[in-house]
Amino acid sequence: MSGRVFNALFLCTGNSARSVMAECALNRWGGGRFRAFSAGSHPAGAVNPMTLRVLADLNYDTSGLRSKSWDEFAAPGGPPLDFVFTVCDRAAGEMCPVWPGQPLTAHWGVSDPAAFVGEDEQRRRFFLRIYTELENRIKIFVSLPFESLDRMALERRLREIGARRPPDGESE
Repeated sequence: MSGRVFNALFLCTGNSARSVMAECALNRWGGGRFRAFSAGSHPAGAVNPMTLRVLADLNYDTSGLRSKSWDEFAAPGGPPLDFVFTVCDRAAGEMCPVWPGQPLTAHWGVSDPAAFVGEDEQRRRFFLRIYTELENRIKIFVSLPFESLDRMALERRLREIGARRPPDGESE
């Protein structure tokens, strides 16, 4: 596995916030070992403006981000996937397409920042909190010793990362 680039797909229902943030974070923290994508079961059609604001504040180039269907990745000619992560509870419960190549899958559910109601600054802080929670999981993920883990051990570690919750009072 050394030197190999892994493809990872983050799924959510609308592909407007969580999955887009996870895509950006893995592309940043993956150190060239990962290529991340995001998609939704029922894409919103546009990335949430607060997602774009938070990512821009974190020095991400947001110009190529778009809300897209998971069908793009299940169709022939889509990138071969090594990992598929659901980041919202609704997408985790939906019937997913059959992914060619039998990628490893895990559920890394986080709260929906797009559903958060509040003043602009409260919303921005909530989006940032969700980004940070995803980023922390991704940093753990990219630090895994892929070369020494068999498929079952890697699946177990992916589930453990998804079950990780920030300690009370900690803004992850």
